[in-house]
This record gives sequence, structure tokens and C-alpha cells, in this order.
Amino acid sequence: MSQIMQHHGCRSHLRDRSKLTGLEERFDLVVDANDSILEKVGILLDEAGGVNRTQQPVMPVGYQPPKVVVSSWNRKGSGSGRSPETFKLLHSKNVQRPQLRFRDKVDNSNTPFIPRIFVKPNAKVPLPTYFTNKHLQKQRPEDLDVPAALADFIHQQRTQEHMEDMFSHPYQYELEHLTMPESLANRPEPQMYKPLAETNCHLITTLDDLVSLNDKLCKTSEFAVDLEHHSYRSFLGITCLMQVSTRDEDFLIDALELRSEMYILNECFTDPNIVKVFHGADADIEWLQKDFGLYVINMFDTHQASRALNLGRNSLDHLLKVFCSVDSDKRYQLADWRIRPLPAEMVQYAREDTHYLLYVYDRLRADLLDVGRGQPSALQSVWNRSREICLKKYVKPIFTEESYMEMYKKQKRVFNSQQLTAFRLLYGWRDRLSREEDESTGYVLPNHMLMKVSEELPKEPQGIIACCNPVPPMVRQYINELHQLMKQAREMPLLKNEIAAEKKKIITPKRQPLESSLFSPHDTSHVSEGDLVDLSLQETPIKRGILFSEEDNNEPDKQALAGLLTSAKITLFEEVAEKVPDKLTVAQQKAHMIMESFENPFRMYLPSKNIHISKNAKFDPSTKIYEISNRWKLRSIEAQQKEAQEKQEAREQAKKAKAERLKAKKSYQESLQNVATVREQTLEAGQTGGKKRERVDGDETEETPNPTPKVLKPAERPEDVHSVPVAKAKAKKAAKQNADALQDVQSEPFTPFDYSKSNLKIFSGGNANDSAQFDPNKEGREPNRKKNPKGGKQSGAGGRSMSYMSAKSNRGFRHNWPKR
Repeated sequence: MSQIMQHHGCRSHLRDRSKLTGLEERFDLVVDANDSILEKVGILLDEAGGVNRTQQPVMPVGYQPPKVVVSSWNRKGSGSGRSPETFKLLHSKNVQRPQLRFRDKVDNSNTPFIPRIFVKPNAKVPLPTYFTNKHLQKQRPEDLDVPAALADFIHQQRTQEHMEDMFSHPYQYELEHLTMPESLANRPEPQMYKPLAETNCHLITTLDDLVSLNDKLCKTSEFAVDLEHHSYRSFLGITCLMQVSTRDEDFLIDALELRSEMYILNECFTDPNIVKVFHGADADIEWLQKDFGLYVINMFDTHQASRALNLGRNSLDHLLKVFCSVDSDKRYQLADWRIRPLPAEMVQYAREDTHYLLYVYDRLRADLLDVGRGQPSALQSVWNRSREICLKKYVKPIFTEESYMEMYKKQKRVFNSQQLTAFRLLYGWRDRLSREEDESTGYVLPNHMLMKVSEELPKEPQGIIACCNPVPPMVRQYINELHQLMKQAREMPLLKNEIAAEKKKIITPKRQPLESSLFSPHDTSHVSEGDLVDLSLQETPIKRGILFSEEDNNEPDKQALAGLLTSAKITLFEEVAEKVPDKLTVAQQKAHMIMESFENPFRMYLPSKNIHISKNAKFDPSTKIYEISNRWKLRSIEAQQKEAQEKQEAREQAKKAKAERLKAKKSYQESLQNVATVREQTLEAGQTGGKKRERVDGDETEETPNPTPKVLKPAERPEDVHSVPVAKAKAKKAAKQNADALQDVQSEPFTPFDYSKSNLKIFSGGNANDSAQFDPNKEGREPNRKKNPKGGKQSGAGGRSMSYMSAKSNRGFRHNWPKR
């Protein structure tokens, strides 16, 4: 019954071993299995009866027809006129997850990778005790039911004493002391491969077959290796198949079934006398370490040899076409290699990757020797690169608080604080769920969907689903949790300045100072930093420049500068003195005279030679030599004196201005002391008279005219209208006269006003034109309006309104002023 339940993809093992709940859980397992099997039976019956023809039946594993993906990006060019081919994505909907059948649990914890090796064949240095101690190896923190952070802390404390051994390459000593075999430097005779149909192919699925294969490989001098990997439905990826080919046979090893026993092949893979031929082994070396604990010694990478020969394209497909005239079928590159049993097409594709590789290896060795003209220099270079690839160590992806910034730097988008918070939360949620469910991050939430959701910040769960097309299953399952993350991101304050500063940090990386000035990270000489001379703390002697000859006495020791200073070999301005021979021919004398007639255009800038200058003249201020040698000093002194003089003049002017202000203020205060206020004058007048002030007649020119009726029309003559300044002057004059009259009110007698001299015509209703001047303060009756000469109606504007016509305005003319 357990096998039937496993065949249909149902859980058949108990998680709870308790006696109380064990029976109930067994009953639930049987019910779930029955429901799943009956549902499949119903679908098959409906399909057989023609009820539902669109539903595809769920077939057993490996018996489903391949799905052909037809799109523009996976079509080969039909240059020869043949029909275009498409890549085939072989997959099965009900593939049981192979991780569930692994003996050793997959380690997806957030801890560094520890090598899986515990036996070291072909060793020159024994394996560290940490790997041989099985007790420590079995006690891993991820097996404990503790939080991840606590598990990491326990792991670090437990393995602190084995820190150096844990993360070192087990075969580092053997690889560093490995030399290229002499047989590899000899010119080979390419051995033709057998036809693929005539070569035996063995499928290795049991431990006995694997042991016999290891014995065969140990007896050969070279064999070819390739791997098939699956990374979509696993966090770290799974190596599903290993292809091994010798000169006579091909072997396909089921790495999913023999995952825990693959370490047996270390005996032949680490043998330095056997050449292992790979193509593009950068990823293969890491996969062998991660999944099987296998290490490779004495490898030859055909990809590195193709790059050294500059063959244009370095792919295996191109090499097979050039050397073997074989067109490899690459339609199954996207196949799901977890499918068991493997279809015939996938078996054919897997065999082609290694069947022809040994023949290509022979041809590439011969070409490398031809390039070096019989010398193994080019071959040695390829072998050294292959050895460096073998020294690579697998590094597990570690999640940190700043891990999301590595992905954000690669995107050409700028997020604000809310969007960046959403991106950080989604990135952490995706990493945590991928480790727990053992799914790839691309399966849980692809990168482009992660960026889209972070940029849009949906307010509802439906908005999150709308950003994903198609919707990943994990997103639909955890949609409520994602909605809470979006709400948490929206609560963050919107800060654009921080985002700009963060983007500036991303664009401009921080430079890290080097410990030694002579150390370079690109140095491949493998010299330790302790052997380098540290010159950063030593003071290097420097020759200072001088301006004048009297400063020559302060030079440093010439012996200290002997190793630092050299004389110039080529100069632009220095005249090279050539020795003139004593005896010259006539032609040489003429040539010498012509050469002497030419003058150097830069002679004026060169120092004078063979000229005697008195030392006393340098210190005499009256001489020209003193002025020239101290010109820069004299100029600086003159500038300082001039600046000081300007500052002194500015201070004196400020003092004079301040003294004048104080003097004016003092004189103003003194003048106010003798002036009586209005209240004092009133009190003094009351004490002297005690009577009301009587009217005092003034002169005829000083009398104030009585208010007259307001003149609506100004005088027609412009000279009768006085300007405003004149009126103000008269008002001031009248006020002054009134003040004088108040002082003389006690001395002069009272005289009545003579009305015979007044103009009484204004009371008889005369014309406004009789007034001598225009006074806007005077009030008068409105004159009679003139009738419209054209017989038209009176304008609606009227004279009583201050509004103007909406059409043409004539305010610029005096006779069209508005009437009050």
C-alpha cells in the first residue's frame, strides 16, 4: 500500500510517531490517497467517454508525450532551406520530487557550505580530523528544531576550533604541487571515435554497477565527463545525471538514485595519472563538490583550449562540427532531467556530449603543439588554467540584510523609500520561503515580478496577482502574507533624499585603502604580503626646489638622494656644448660659423653663464641685482603696506562720520530745549488773559477767503490754474503768518472786518467762470448741461457718475474730465 501511495504522489510516511495520534494520522493518509486515486480515475473515465476532451489524463511518470515549445526565440535559422526546428521542453506534471528520497537531507540553511568528503583517496596530505569525525558531521544545527539565527550561532560555536579545516579545499596541497604529465606534452595521434550506434551504452543505477565502473575507469589513461543539472525546482540545484565516456564505451550514471554513493568515484577522479576531459568545467566542478563530495585532479578543459586557439566560437556544438563534422541536437537543453525513466531522445542527447570529446581532446592537443612550434608552452598554459578551475570551491548563497542591494544595483530603476522597503521585504520573504520549500527563487517569485510588485505597491491582494502573469503558485498560496508586507511598506515615510543618497552610494563604490603601497589585488605572483617591503612608514628624502643661488646651502645630503635623482638625458632649453676640434677644413669652418649665427629663441629664459656678479650687490637695495632677486619680496611688502594704508583711511573716515552724527544730534537736542510745547503755550495764555482768543485782522493779502461754491468746470485759460507746489507754499506761508498773529494778539486792538473789499458775487449765483482759479475743495451748484448738438440722446454715463465709457476714453483732455 505504501508503494501504491508513493506511485500516485501521495505521502506514505508518518511524521508523528506518537501512539496517541499515530492511528489517526494513518487513517488521514489512507483517506487522502483514496481521494487522489479516485479523482484520477474519474478524469480518465471522462476522457474515455468523451465528456471532457480538453483535460489531459495524468499519466505515469516518464510516459507523458514531450511538450514542444514553439516561439520565435527558439527557432533555428533555416539557411539551407530545411524546415526550422524547435527546442523541446520535456517535462512531467507529476514528477515526484527526488529530494524526498535522498538519504541525506538537503542543507538549505543560511550557513556556509562545508565539504561533504570524509574519505580522501590518492592523498599526499591526510584529511583533517573534522571531516573524519562522523559524530560532529551528523550533529548539524539545521536538524534541530530551533530558529535559524540560533542555529547559526550554535553552528559557529561548535565549529570554531575547526574553522580553518572546514572551509579549506581538501585537495589544495595535491593540486598546488601537481605538474603536467610528460605524456601530455608528447604529440598525440588522434584515435578515431566509434560510431554512436556501434558503441555500448550502460545505465548505472545500482551500487554494484557503480563499483565496477570505478574499477574500469581506474585502468584507463583518460575519460570524458559531463553533468546534467536541474535548478528550477530546487533552491541549490540538483545534479541529475553524469555521463562518462571512454574510448570504447559510454556510461550514464543515475545521480538521483546513487547520490549518497557517488563519493566512490573519488578514487579515479583524484588519480593524477588519469586525465579527466571536461568542456566548460567551471560549474561542473562546483556541482560535484556540492552534491557528491567529488574532487578532480589532472583535468583538461577543451573550452580553455578552444579559447587559446581562437577558434571563434568556444561551444561544444562548434567543436563537434569543426573536428567531427557532427551536428549535435540541442533541442533538449531545457529538458527536465528529473524524469525517470529517461526517454530515448534524452539518452541520445546525453551520450553525444561525451562520446566525441576524447577525439576532440586529441585534436586540440595537436593544434596547441603546432601553435607552439613543437614546444608545450601553449599546452602548459591551458593545463594551468584547468588546474585553477579544479581549485575552485563551492560557495553557498548567504542571505544578509544587504543582500537585496546586490540585485537592486543591477536594475535601472530608482525607488523611493516605500518602494525600496517593499523590495527588501519581498526579497527576504522569497529567500526564506525558497529555503523552506526547497524551491528556486525564480519559481517562488521571478525577479521581474518582484520588481513590478515593489514598484506598483498594490493596495489590495488582487493588485499583487495582477502584477504577476502568470501567477506563481507560491504567490497565490501566500497572497495574504504578501498583502501584509505591502501594507507595512506603505506605512514607511516617503523620503526622496535618502533614496538619492543611497543611489549615490550604489553608483560610486567606496575605495578601500591598501595596507601596502606596493600590494596589488591583480598580482598573480603568489607572493605573501609579509615578504613585501613596507615603505609607507619610511620618510623618503625629497629634493626641494630653490629660487635663488643663496639658498643652495640648505640642500640635503647628496648621498641620500643618489638612488632617487638622475640627470636628464634630453632637454628642450639647455644648449649642449659640443667640442670643436682644433683642425677644421674650410667647409667645416663655414658650417661652424653658420651654426653659431643661430640663436636659441629661449636664451632670455636661460640662466646667464660666465658672468661675475658681486656678492655685495645682492644685499645693496640701491642696485638692480637686489631688486631683481627680491622682486617677489618687494611686491609682497608693497601690497601689504597699501592694504594697511587703505584700512587706516577707512577707519579715519568712519570716525569722522561718527563725530559729525554726534554733533548734529547734540545741536538738535539743544534747539529743542528753548521751544515751548503747545500745552505750555496754552497754559501761559490762560494765565495772562483768561479770556477767549479774539479774532485778529490781517492784511488784505493775508486774509483767508471764505469757502465758495464748488466750481464744476475749471478755468479755460491754463495760466489761471496753479500747480500743487505753489498751493503748498502758500499754505505754509499762511500758517506762519497765523502763528505770528497769535503772538501779537494781546498788543494789537480789535478791528472789525471790512466786507466792502470781499467778492460777494459768488452768493448771487453767478457763472463759475468768474472765479479766478480752480479750487477742487470749493462746492457749487451744477451748471446747466448743454444739449446734444446732433440731436441725439444724452449719454447714459452722465456727469454724476465716476464711471467711464467702455469704448474710447478721452481722459487725457482737460475739457473731458469727469464731473462731480
